[in-house]
Amino acid sequence: MMYYVYVLRNSRNRDVYVGYTTNLKERFRTHNLGKVKSTKPDRPWTLVYYEAYKSKLDSTKREKQLKMHAAKNELLARLKNSLKRW
Repeated sequence: MMYYVYVLRNSRNRDVYVGYTTNLKERFRTHNLGKVKSTKPDRPWTLVYYEAYKSKLDSTKREKQLKMHAAKNELLARLKNSLKRW
């Protein structure tokens, strides 16, 4: 089983959401269907980044790291050219 840490971005207000899952495609779908309370008001979302891990512990540690502003800002800075169109 693989674990995914992912970053979503809202194109209207540029909000960023970080999460983790074992089924990236289905989790992304549930975000855009409004089935995730924390992201429901800001739909639609675009998947802008993800990382895959074999270990649940590694993925949850990385998710927590990316939810901290410094790590999230560093990642977004690395992705700035990819995010320009959003």
